[in-house]
Amino acid sequence: MKKPIKVGLLLKIVIAIILGLVCSLFMPEGFVRIFVTINAIFSNFLGFAIPLIILGLVAPGIADLGSGAGKLLGITALIAYVSTIIAGYFSYFGCMLTFPFLLPDGGPHVVGGAAAAATSTAAGQLDLTGKVIEPFFTIAMPPLMDVVSALILSFILGLGLAALPGRAFKDVLNEFGEVVNMLIAKVIIPILPLYIFGIFLKMGAEGQAASIMALFMKVIVLIFIMHILLLLFQYAVAGIVSKRNPLKMLKTMLPAYMTALGTQSSAATIPVSLAQTIKMGVNPDLAGFVVPLCATIHLSGSILKIVACALAIMWITPDTLPITFELYTGFILMLGIAMVAAPGVPGGAIMAALGLLASILGFDNDLQGLMIALYIAMDSFGTAGNVTGGGAIALIMDKIYRNMKKKEASQNTIAA
Repeated sequence: MKKPIKVGLLLKIVIAIILGLVCSLFMPEGFVRIFVTINAIFSNFLGFAIPLIILGLVAPGIADLGSGAGKLLGITALIAYVSTIIAGYFSYFGCMLTFPFLLPDGGPHVVGGAAAAATSTAAGQLDLTGKVIEPFFTIAMPPLMDVVSALILSFILGLGLAALPGRAFKDVLNEFGEVVNMLIAKVIIPILPLYIFGIFLKMGAEGQAASIMALFMKVIVLIFIMHILLLLFQYAVAGIVSKRNPLKMLKTMLPAYMTALGTQSSAATIPVSLAQTIKMGVNPDLAGFVVPLCATIHLSGSILKIVACALAIMWITPDTLPITFELYTGFILMLGIAMVAAPGVPGGAIMAALGLLASILGFDNDLQGLMIALYIAMDSFGTAGNVTGGGAIALIMDKIYRNMKKKEASQNTIAA
């Protein structure tokens, strides 16, 4: 008897994306609305479940790490912020070097002429409003708390229980974590390919993919190339620190990358990210703490894309502020902090960045609208970069954690 062929999650996601785009070419709108309705319900369910997933993974993970949890939390946050800032500067210098060749008709100090014409054309393309396919109905599922509240509560419970000798409440948290893991394995992951199929089916049926992705195609290609180079750099550093093969580790994280491309949500990708991070050999308790945390605070892919999009708009738009290193230094440093509060939902990072775009770069409402449209067109690239880069941070933290444990064991031996 032949064994049934087992299709991996990565292949399922690729098939879902292709089928979604192909079916959008001929599927009647009524059938499309069925999948849009399913996606709307599942999306609301994800919104409800994500804070519970964070609480069920982060709090027990911190508590099980023991007395060193507070130190690990601070180190993880610092590495995530530094990684995000490096990505912002990488984007700035990459764009400043390539834009004179990619966008020769524009320039940071050009007023009128070709730059104005390019802006007018781009704005006109974005103002084209296509049809919007709505679900038949939705079911409201308000979450018990938002993502940031879940993280803060997880920190309080985890750090508190790590410092206490008792086990009763720790056991309760661990059992809650088991419930969350069951929810992930039995419900969320099996439905993800159908959810991704619905996303791409809707995009194709509404005509968004062709009309939006055609805009600033050169910039989109540049951003994608920079994302790949950034991931290679991050895993090269992680490989040096952890003494592991960076390309092999990056390959292991591909399912998480593809899931993020489809869902456009770092938080919704947590289950897959966690599983692949553990496959890389990261301590499961540490992974359960680092992965959900980095899903919220590590936004290297998003900041790379926001900086590049903002530079592109300023480059071709007359009467904007002169592009200077000092201007973008302030923007990048503040953006790395502001986006920590971005929810793990599609477009959350750009919404958190709008205030800085206005206050630091001087973007008015029209330019902010242009920025949102350009960003959302490539939202999945940034999310995939965030998620996959988080795996590199987990590798680094795993090495730090193992060294801490060795040091503690050595001190205990000497004390004995």
